[in-house]
Amino acid sequence: MTPKPRVVFDTGVLVSALLFDQSSPSEAFSVAVEEAVIHGSAPSISELEDVLGRKKFDRYLTVDERQEFLIELLRISDLIEITCRIAACRDPKDDKFLELAKSGNATCIVSGDNDLLVLKEFDGIPILTPVEFLHWWTNL
Repeated sequence: MTPKPRVVFDTGVLVSALLFDQSSPSEAFSVAVEEAVIHGSAPSISELEDVLGRKKFDRYLTVDERQEFLIELLRISDLIEITCRIAACRDPKDDKFLELAKSGNATCIVSGDNDLLVLKEFDGIPILTPVEFLHWWTNL
């Protein structure tokens, strides 16, 4: 039996998946929930919690809906302890996703952030847009 792919989602993709249920981020996240292992870490979850707490999202989702998403993500995620420090991204705040992917031996990173996407891959781990992830997934 082939092991399930291990996927890291950046914060922007997770927020888009939550806000836009007919989007490629939402579809990519749904596929991963059903068919892969989603990796999370204390820094990645903390950033998502901070972003979802912003007032600008009040007009789209209630605080309870955002909290439910976070709780569900924590429930389904494989929480990884960060075992390395990386300084490879042009935006140092995004290094946390590279650290998570490396520490968890991820199969890929799904991102919509150009600061990550410009790398194309990190240490053999492809960095894919949600659309690229869906294409990659169908070719597994």
